[in-house]
Amino acid sequence: MKKQVKENFLDKIPFHKKGLNWSREQDGKVTLEMQNQGIANRLAQLILKKPKISYIHLEEFGSFIWPLIDGKRNILQIGKLVHEHFGDKAEPLYERLSQYFKILEGNGFIVLN
Repeated sequence: MKKQVKENFLDKIPFHKKGLNWSREQDGKVTLEMQNQGIANRLAQLILKKPKISYIHLEEFGSFIWPLIDGKRNILQIGKLVHEHFGDKAEPLYERLSQYFKILEGNGFIVLN
């Protein structure tokens, strides 16, 4: 019987989803541009006057983390940089990071490898 190796979430390497535009504002905050595509979104744009692009403004931690997502660093490495920058303010660090990356992935902003 083969033993299954459990994958450590912190070893995953995140990278930005292709085609996702983002910018850094003068105050250092990051804004993501999400294109509202698909038939349901198109109908909402026509009928309800919903925008073609939604702007997602990341808070302080997210704005620090987003540029660190380079397709090379894993979540553990990003966590170390977050702790160096924010110290105890980031705690409980890895629980928060795990949840944050799951949310980013669930919304289609990043891919985890």
